[in-house]
Amino acid sequence: MLDRNRQHQIGGPGHGQALSADLYYDGAQNYSSYGRDYAEQDEGFNPLKLFFYVVQYRWLIVMMAAAGLVAGVVVTMMQTPKYRATAQLEVLVPSAKVFQDIEVVSENSDLRAFQTAREKLKSRALAQRVVFQLGLSEKPDFLFPTPSFSPSNIFYRAFGISKSPSIEEKTPEEREKIAISRVLNDLTVSLVTNTSLLSITFADQKPKYASDIANQVAQSFIDQRLDQTSETSDLARQFIQEQVLQVKQKLQKSEEELVAYAKDAGITITGEEKSLIGSNIETLNTALATAIQERLDAGRMVDQIDKGRGSSLGPVLESEGLQKITEKLSDLTSQYQQKLGILKPGFPEMQQLQAQIKELQRLYNNGVLNITDSLRQKYQEAQNKESDLKSKLAEMEMQQVIFNDKNIKYTILKREVDSNRSQYDNLIAKLNEVGVSSELKSQNAAIVDFATQPGSPYSPRLSINLAIALGLFMALSASIIYVIELLNNTFTNPEQIEKELGLAMLGILPLVDDRELITSITDQKSGLSEAYRSLRTSLQFSGAEGAPRSLLVTSSEPSEGKSTTSFKLGQDFAALGARVLIVDGDLRKPNLHRLFGLDNTIGLSNLLTNTVRKEDLASIFRATKYPNVTVLTSGTIPPNPADLLSSPKMALIVTNLGKRFDLVIIDAPPVVGLSDAPILSRLAEGTLMVISTNQVTRKSAKAALKRLRAAGANVVGAAMSKFAVNKFDYNYAYKYMNYQYYDYGTSTPKIEGKVDDGADQPAYAKSPAFRRLVRRIRSSVGGFVDRAKSVS
Repeated sequence: MLDRNRQHQIGGPGHGQALSADLYYDGAQNYSSYGRDYAEQDEGFNPLKLFFYVVQYRWLIVMMAAAGLVAGVVVTMMQTPKYRATAQLEVLVPSAKVFQDIEVVSENSDLRAFQTAREKLKSRALAQRVVFQLGLSEKPDFLFPTPSFSPSNIFYRAFGISKSPSIEEKTPEEREKIAISRVLNDLTVSLVTNTSLLSITFADQKPKYASDIANQVAQSFIDQRLDQTSETSDLARQFIQEQVLQVKQKLQKSEEELVAYAKDAGITITGEEKSLIGSNIETLNTALATAIQERLDAGRMVDQIDKGRGSSLGPVLESEGLQKITEKLSDLTSQYQQKLGILKPGFPEMQQLQAQIKELQRLYNNGVLNITDSLRQKYQEAQNKESDLKSKLAEMEMQQVIFNDKNIKYTILKREVDSNRSQYDNLIAKLNEVGVSSELKSQNAAIVDFATQPGSPYSPRLSINLAIALGLFMALSASIIYVIELLNNTFTNPEQIEKELGLAMLGILPLVDDRELITSITDQKSGLSEAYRSLRTSLQFSGAEGAPRSLLVTSSEPSEGKSTTSFKLGQDFAALGARVLIVDGDLRKPNLHRLFGLDNTIGLSNLLTNTVRKEDLASIFRATKYPNVTVLTSGTIPPNPADLLSSPKMALIVTNLGKRFDLVIIDAPPVVGLSDAPILSRLAEGTLMVISTNQVTRKSAKAALKRLRAAGANVVGAAMSKFAVNKFDYNYAYKYMNYQYYDYGTSTPKIEGKVDDGADQPAYAKSPAFRRLVRRIRSSVGGFVDRAKSVS
């Protein structure tokens, strides 16, 4: 018997202490921790979850990957191979030049020059020049290439068959326009980083066109620049020549006016473009300065003579005759002094020496006098000359004043002549420079590397197309999976029930085919039977005193397995020795009598309406073939089931039955749309919600739970039915159950509860793997149909 003490022993956790009911149920938010890890409530990104999603939708992903690979190959076949050739061009920036006093510096690091060159290379004028140089407007294979992307390319690449428009169908202007557009569209010009090089790349379906056009673009750019320079030089030379003629005429006219005025005014100009009066004044000033200097020098000598120092003057000392006299006089004087120590002055020889000395002294004095007289004469002449120059200079200055008055207009005319002559000289120099520069064709660019003919196409790349197609189809498969998961608002795993409804997961009931249901229930070794025994054990832990004395089994919607659950739970609790009564509380669509193989002539409805005789009261509670299991069927279907179930008599019946039996299981109708289940939930000590996998919507389940709790029901937990045990879903093949575990104890692997005698079946149908595959297909189809119904 399933008494309360036994319930404590079976259901008490830990050291045998009873659990409080508050631990299992406290409003809408607090519930039992059975089968639930609170650490997982706020779980973030889980790579394992992503992996199991991949495994779950593996066939979809594989098919999308295969479709992506096929699409990549097809797209590659639909693309026309293209070749690419690259030429490198160096842009030569002009160096610094000096014009007179102005220095113009061009910076090599100025990117504007390179950007300008790049835009010129991509200009329409240059493309037109390339088309003309290569004759591209006359080449049909260039004008009308194979489409870059077209289904017809598959046949072209397979059989080499293509049809191009005839060149005669287009006018020359149209052909030229098409060729120019092709050159501009397939031409790419880029600046090589940190260099003055430009990469000129051209792509075409013909490798020869790719290299020829790339090289011709570079060469045409250089030629275009040279032509522009030459044309500019010609225009500049023509302009300068016109200016030279105009300035020459102005110069001639101004010179004629200047000469005419000088003639009329009597102005004489020397070779140095100075007036004669000015030249004379300058000469007189120079001569006067010289005369004054000579007069001053002569005056100093005269002062020395007047002071008796004439013999010490330079001209006297420098005179050769006086020097000879002085030397001879000095010699005679020396002889006289030498002989004076021997002879007396009166001696004839001594007197002769004295006479010679006197004569020499006289000659010397006369020489000095002559020199001093000449110096005096020179001083006088210097004075006279200075006086004459001063008077002549004063006269010339008077003439200069008169000349300056006449020279004002002459200066104006002279300045105009100088200006015209300067312009004329500059224009002549510029004309010579332009003539020389036009002959010297300096390049502003040079080809560094010519484009070579490519040997293999650069596009299409099968590997890149496959990678892109695979990525796109993988993204599409991820989107499809996301949409499927988004539209699937049913419950697919127990964790969703715990999170969405806040109920403890008491049991997980595997999916069994309807044709195998009865067999699986009756087979105590089947996976379904083992799952119900696990649910029974969980119910024993659902309350502080073990399993509730009265248990209401309901669901949100019909066909979720509540009747089967009531049927099987009654058997399992009875197997523990408890007296179990199973009441069919569904007075609208009863089903419990069919499971037990009984008739439904009288039952609960008759008991509630007092339409049963006293002698038949004992026969209402029917014994079954299962020991300790009694059934109270629903009876005659009444017109007002809700009124009967909400009557005081129903409450009294449930109370009395709870005293007579150890466990009363009430199979209630679904909650949504009916009031029967909420009414019955108030009468039972505990309520068990059966929620089917991939069938009932989350919104419907939430609404049902809300109604039950609003009615005061004690919802002890939920049981998830129709769960695909062998489905490799997210983490539940290990976390909650194992398919092989449910077959534990069986001699051979087989479908749960399936009785296979091998009769009337082919050989491959006897294989457990085949039967498992068939069941998976049925489950997948059924799940898809259920999802479609729930979404609609």
